[in-house]
Amino acid sequence: MILRPATPEDAPALARILFDCFRVSLPFLPQLHTVAENVAFMTGWLMPNHQVWLAEEAGAVVGYAAFDAGRIQHLYIAPEAQGRGVGPRLLAKAMEDGGPKDLWTFQQNDRARRFYEARGFEAVEFTDGADNEEKTPDVRYLWRG
Repeated sequence: MILRPATPEDAPALARILFDCFRVSLPFLPQLHTVAENVAFMTGWLMPNHQVWLAEEAGAVVGYAAFDAGRIQHLYIAPEAQGRGVGPRLLAKAMEDGGPKDLWTFQQNDRARRFYEARGFEAVEFTDGADNEEKTPDVRYLWRG
């Protein structure tokens, strides 16, 4: 597995991972966007405003992380690549500056919650989801560094 910065040419692969994660790994969420809409989101907002790193195995993109100095915005692993160590590698990349980080995940996403809690993140805020696009209860985690 190699990690490298994502480029705009990677946006379709990242968009597919995001789409597939919502469809397969997060079936309790509404599917609000198409892959094409996700590509536009990647190139129009996510990539210009965050560091985006991806993981490749045998030339295929299998996951990505988007982050900045204080927040992990996205950490998505292709459903078929989950459980193979991709997530921990990308999370370590996002956290290598050692500074505090926060992130949001959905309260129902037990796998992600266990993943973050096992790595020292603490749940610090729970919401009813009124302020997120999916209108689904979420939780903010904090890693204090």
